[in-house]
Amino acid sequence: MPRLPFRGRGVHPEGAPGEESRAHVAGAASAAAAEVAPTPVVPHDPTGAAFFDVDNTMMMGASLFWFARGLAARKYFTTRDLAGFVWQQAKFRIAGVESSAEDLHTMRENALAFVAGREVADIVAASEEIYDELMADRIWSGTRALAQQHLDAGQRVWLVTATPVELASIIAHRLGLTGALGTVAEVVDGKYTGRLVGEMMHGPAKAEAVRALAEREGLDLARCTAYSDSANDLPMLSEVGTAIAVNPDTELRAIARSRGWTIRDFRTGRKAAKIGVPTVVAAALSGGLVGGAIALRRRNKLPW
Repeated sequence: MPRLPFRGRGVHPEGAPGEESRAHVAGAASAAAAEVAPTPVVPHDPTGAAFFDVDNTMMMGASLFWFARGLAARKYFTTRDLAGFVWQQAKFRIAGVESSAEDLHTMRENALAFVAGREVADIVAASEEIYDELMADRIWSGTRALAQQHLDAGQRVWLVTATPVELASIIAHRLGLTGALGTVAEVVDGKYTGRLVGEMMHGPAKAEAVRALAEREGLDLARCTAYSDSANDLPMLSEVGTAIAVNPDTELRAIARSRGWTIRDFRTGRKAAKIGVPTVVAAALSGGLVGGAIALRRRNKLPW
């Protein structure tokens, strides 16, 4: 597969934007970077489209978890680091203790610290290998079939995920989809700085990205469909005409029932148990905390 060019790089938002502003910046950057599958064929339904969350919707578990695991195997950081972080964050989420604003700011600022100084081309090449090694067999066939139905109906299909846009685009291309909206990392002279452009592609940022892409591509959001497993994606689900809960968490299942949304569940008891640990840490990883934890250790010169 040819290397995916990444547009909208080197963005340097000025000042210290608030949550809403960061989400807007992230959404605009993600839409600008969204790859469109090269095809001479005009879609039969150019104003309709579908948007799919990735983690636990299109794929079993958290894509960023498998991405980090693959990078650890390639010595970007150690498996001990990864295991320690996963355990720490699992305990953190189970205990329900909230981080301070200062901690969240530090983690956000260092979300991608583990790739700082790395060539974009190297990360893209590693991402292709990591998808084939760790992710391809975790795609939910039922969700993939839903995406194909939209493609067969002449609609375009985008992934919308907190995963870095380079990896998200690879997943989309491997699945034969139109493209992807993902987290945008700042790049200068072909290398990652370790900082984000705006915010992680999460919560309100996903809705911002979908709106920006719809404006760019001439989509009618009232005719579009969105799929997700998580109540965190309510902003995106509420942005389109049709929302469908796939493998929903408890909160989203309740909301979907109250609003009359379709619910599709492709899990079995065995599969649900297998993906349990990655699911527990999915929110932490998609919040960029793995990079923050690693950056904090480096800053404090703690042992790996």
